[in-house]
Amino acid sequence: MTAPVLFQEKPLASQGRYGVATLNQPAKLNSLSLDMCQLLTDQLTRWEQDPSIAFVIFEGAGEKAFCAGGDLHQMYASMQQNAGKPAADNAYAAQFFAVEYRLDYQIHTYSKPIICWGHGVVMGGGIGLMAGTSHRVVSESSRLAMPEVTIGLFPDVGGSWDLNHLPGRIGRFLAATGAILNAADSLFTGMADYCVRHADWSAIIADLERVDMAQTAGRRQLDQHIHEVLTQHSAAATLDAGPLQTHYALLSALCNNRDISSLYRAFAALADHADPWLVRAAQTMLKGAPLSVALGLTLQERALHLSLAQVFQLEYNVALNCCAHGQLQEGIRALLVDKDKNPQWQPTSIEQITPAEIDALLACPWPSAADSPLADLGQVRI
Repeated sequence: MTAPVLFQEKPLASQGRYGVATLNQPAKLNSLSLDMCQLLTDQLTRWEQDPSIAFVIFEGAGEKAFCAGGDLHQMYASMQQNAGKPAADNAYAAQFFAVEYRLDYQIHTYSKPIICWGHGVVMGGGIGLMAGTSHRVVSESSRLAMPEVTIGLFPDVGGSWDLNHLPGRIGRFLAATGAILNAADSLFTGMADYCVRHADWSAIIADLERVDMAQTAGRRQLDQHIHEVLTQHSAAATLDAGPLQTHYALLSALCNNRDISSLYRAFAALADHADPWLVRAAQTMLKGAPLSVALGLTLQERALHLSLAQVFQLEYNVALNCCAHGQLQEGIRALLVDKDKNPQWQPTSIEQITPAEIDALLACPWPSAADSPLADLGQVRI
């Protein structure tokens, strides 16, 4: 049986090695499973402790995706088995989100450079892996998004932090609509750092292998060497402005609205816009779960002054509560199980959502915060 993540260690020209982690589920667009998250966690820990490993590269097998999100089928089964039970009783969900969020936090705080080759589809859990890497690279065919509204979840894996730090509060639009960013808009928003052509990736690897570790003094200089290699191959100048950049003034003005119902209506009105990209974004929101929209926007407000570790802890509580609420189960059913693409959302409209319902989803499902599996996040190194 082929391993779901492949690990290689390759030599550098002068001294030392670098690690390559390849997500190896191309038929599933490299969607993350619990096993994959644990394998990545363990190997990253070993590489971080190995002084001969200079840097790490993330990539996805196949030509279509780096990572299209999480593998939701087992999550769906766990929700069926735990229907009507308290959120904390879902052992699989509790373990999956704990391992995934710890991995994402580990990447954000990693002591060595990580280069993420975000070629093709990068969505949901793929964004969680990519966002914390030190050198986020897209290709001309990359498509980035946080489309959790379509399944009744919210932009998790640190999305409440990452989207919050984009310019012009534009993360509110991305959370509500699941809008897809091309390479140009990924650079414009800051969700990616470099764009290189897919055809040049092998040449970039060859140049990275020539980095002289004997002449490199410390992390900062190594980061700079990697930056110079990626910049030398940059294709950013060949990209036309993306649709988000084109409509940035409009979207940023809309995102200044703090009232969730008003903001929902403003985004909904884009369904009548002349630009099909805005139309698709609005329609995605309108077909998605109203509660997911409200939850994603509320989390960005709540997370504004939290540390990264606190954001993951908060998202962990909400993710488990979403598994018990029933909406996420319905979203997965409609999209991946029955595939009727006709989810019956509850509540059915943004106006029906009450503050009490949001507060219930934000609440800690454990007897106390100290009982959470992520209670120590930020206090100890993974």
